[in-house]
Amino acid sequence: MKLIAAAALALVSTTALAQTYPAKPLRFLVPFAPAGSADVMARLVGKRMSEGLGQPMLIENQGGGGGTIATETLARSQPDGYTVALGSVSTLVLAPLLKPSLHYDPVKSFTHIGLIAKATQVLIISSSVPAKDLRQLIELARAKPGTLNYGSNGVGAVPHLAGELFKSLAGIDLVHVPYKGAGQVTTALLAGDVQLGFIVPAGLEQHLQAGRLRAIAVAGPKRLPSLPDVPTSAEAGLPGLETYTWFGLTAAHGTPALIVTRLNAEINRAVADKELQDTLTKQGVEAWGSTPQEYVRLVGTETEKWSKIIKSAGVKLEN
Repeated sequence: MKLIAAAALALVSTTALAQTYPAKPLRFLVPFAPAGSADVMARLVGKRMSEGLGQPMLIENQGGGGGTIATETLARSQPDGYTVALGSVSTLVLAPLLKPSLHYDPVKSFTHIGLIAKATQVLIISSSVPAKDLRQLIELARAKPGTLNYGSNGVGAVPHLAGELFKSLAGIDLVHVPYKGAGQVTTALLAGDVQLGFIVPAGLEQHLQAGRLRAIAVAGPKRLPSLPDVPTSAEAGLPGLETYTWFGLTAAHGTPALIVTRLNAEINRAVADKELQDTLTKQGVEAWGSTPQEYVRLVGTETEKWSKIIKSAGVKLEN
């Protein structure tokens, strides 16, 4: 009887919490610096969600540690739905695989609420490369192993691992050249210092139209509206070359299911907004809602996928 009474009391308490939630502003941790694309996206989505929740979502930027500082803060927070964070492939998949000393587990430490957006990478090559399509690029790499360089925004970042995935699928040898940011990779491509890279193409339109850079394959399941003539990697003859950056909303482990359902509904309402979709598209990002279960499955499948690449390529972060 005591167990039944305790269960009934817990149910009443949880239901009451859900009915009054949210009764105060939410703390929205963004694990990246202000004014970056992720920060802009979080602010746009947070504003739309605030309208539905009836309470402001207060953005708190906690950069550093490749996004892990804010994520660790979330893991230590109360599971009451009043602290949430922007989760990403970097913080929930790659960092746990590459940094075993982290104080959080991507599944056990969190309650994943829903996806917000995805940004698909495109295989971009320098105009100095004598290849017109993906097949010719692979043939060139096979004929001259170890002579083509690909740039990325850092060791262990998605564009770096995308290059390793490309090497594995195509059976080719490329040299990785890490930079401090995507802008430096673009500069290196234009100068011919690197011959290829996996980049979100927003902002490259002028260089692509002028022929200084060439987009030869979309590393995703469908073509991009901004590059309708560029085939997917599967269409170009290399299925499996799919890589993108994704973002979602995450809370601490143990957040009540009724609150998760409420927040998930507000995410999906926010990303369905046409104005928000258009704004994100200009940044090369596609609004993308989901159920909490779909978000959890994505974390799992991405972890399995990238762990194999990291292990086979021997990717390690410098101490």
